[in-house]
Amino acid sequence: MRRALFPGSFDPVTKGHENVVIRATVMFDEVVVAVGRHGSKKGLFSVEERVAMLEATFAAHPSVKVVSYEGLTADFCRSLGAQFQLRGVRNAVDLSYEQTLAHMTRAMHPDLDTVVLLTDPEYASIHSTVVRDVHAHGGDVSPFVPEAILPWFAAQG
Repeated sequence: MRRALFPGSFDPVTKGHENVVIRATVMFDEVVVAVGRHGSKKGLFSVEERVAMLEATFAAHPSVKVVSYEGLTADFCRSLGAQFQLRGVRNAVDLSYEQTLAHMTRAMHPDLDTVVLLTDPEYASIHSTVVRDVHAHGGDVSPFVPEAILPWFAAQG
């Protein structure tokens, strides 16, 4: 089975994340979307809320599983039996950062490949940080996030 792990904070999940995962489902038998737990980071949404948002976003895609994890992503990939780490990039800055991570991952786990997908152009400007800022200032986030997660924003007011 070809299993890929797509790690991130997903605070919140965006249409760019959704685009990468759905496109990856034709490449892999299973895509595991993994919400990283970082004790020092305070997010807009709890890890449990983000897992629920991702489950709602990918409910129609049975090959997508959603989990949370702590620790090194490469170690978590190994514990799941994932042969691939999936990363989405929007631009050259993202690509440079992901290249550095891929090289570090390869040094620690030579059997784990990183697969990079470019997000479709219409989603390239969407960034979770900007979505949080739009929401904090009362703006409409619906153009930037999957429809399935809009109720979580409405609940926050």
